[in-house]
Amino acid sequence: MIDAILQNLERGKKLVVEVDDAQFNDNSVAPYFSSIGIHMRHVLDVFDCIFDGLPSGNIDLTHRKRNVLVEQDKELCISYFNRIHDKLSDLSDQELEVMVSVHDDLGLGKLEAQYTLAAILIQAHSHAIHHFASIGYIIHQLGISLPDADFGYNPTTPRAEVNSKNLN
Repeated sequence: MIDAILQNLERGKKLVVEVDDAQFNDNSVAPYFSSIGIHMRHVLDVFDCIFDGLPSGNIDLTHRKRNVLVEQDKELCISYFNRIHDKLSDLSDQELEVMVSVHDDLGLGKLEAQYTLAAILIQAHSHAIHHFASIGYIIHQLGISLPDADFGYNPTTPRAEVNSKNLN
């Protein structure tokens, strides 16, 4: 599980490394006018919330740091990726089974649910893929290539295949 999460986050880091500063900060694409940097910071903030709450067993996903500098500065963003990578790499199999209280606001006020650490990391991973798909739309509009063919694709999502019969 950790390997899959790390592999996906490496895709995000690779994109940050490859784009220039203007592309990283470009927020001109409708309808949300968000940048690659904003999405990356948000994805990493969710993982950061998990690690911040892990010592107490109380993970509050509403307590994201939202450090604007991370979403504007590629080097800070890359450093954030590296910190999250290191924390994920340090987790043991036993830690993944630890029960934690997860707090979030789904739109009607804060809720609490019991998860294993593995379950909240799976949720954070799926959340990252979702945001990478949004980034995929942004980079397509900006004329930037995807870092690889799996960027922003959930492994369970069927892919449309171009069939020469359909082109006629």
